[in-house]
Amino acid sequence: MKTPKRLQSLVDDGLIDDVVAQLMSGKEAQVYVVMRDGQRLCAKVFKEASKRSFKQAVQYQEGRQVRNSRRARAMSKKTRYGQKEQEDAWLNAEVDALYRLASAGVRVPKPHAFVDGVLLMELVEDGEGAAAPRLDDVSFSAEQARDFHGRIIREVVRMLCAGLVHGDLSEFNVLVDSQGPVIIDLPQAVNAAGNNSAERMLERDVDNMRRYFGRFDHELLKTDYGKEIWALYESGELYPDSVLTGCFKHPTARADIAELMQVMEAARQEEEDRLERLREDDD
Repeated sequence: MKTPKRLQSLVDDGLIDDVVAQLMSGKEAQVYVVMRDGQRLCAKVFKEASKRSFKQAVQYQEGRQVRNSRRARAMSKKTRYGQKEQEDAWLNAEVDALYRLASAGVRVPKPHAFVDGVLLMELVEDGEGAAAPRLDDVSFSAEQARDFHGRIIREVVRMLCAGLVHGDLSEFNVLVDSQGPVIIDLPQAVNAAGNNSAERMLERDVDNMRRYFGRFDHELLKTDYGKEIWALYESGELYPDSVLTGCFKHPTARADIAELMQVMEAARQEEEDRLERLREDDD
């Protein structure tokens, strides 16, 4: 096929030898099968910010660390340079996440290089050497659904133990190779300890998997792994090999209404006192 413009510079620099075919086009990127030294790889070409349909970047960027103070200051402003630095940080997030998760034993594609907005990584294949299908394209028996659901939950736990939450996990960004599920698409991965939305995102990820596999085994719809996992994480008791039950006992204690009213009244009085001091200062 004709080499796409964004990949031509990688061909010119000898990073890849040839572009075999386009694999898919999504909201974040276009993905191609490429050749390098006789090996088939995957080239993920990220779309420009103005052409992406993923609109929740601010929520996902909370808690990400920027080592260079100049870059951090620039990113906090709306200058052209600051916007470029913010875009670079967003794109590098997937590369950083892939390296971190691969070293933690999470089943993700192995990254090879990241050049000019193009991520070169392992091509996940099925048992016959073709590109692996997405989870959404695979049918399961009830027994297989329970098995795969359990495997993905273990990957979610390993990710959280490595300090990350996928943030957009669904049947559309899990591939199935000959060994089982492989998690992909991580530019929106969030820092579990530094993002105020991490708990909600983790529960949403787990709920997405519950709903999908629940199509094949309705018993899975009764599970509540998300809250169980987060509770263990918050208490410092979550480990990659933690045994989960899929159950979570929700607090049953009733709120003390009298105490709550006292707190609200104290807050109201404090605000009135503050406004009164301001008026006195103005006088």
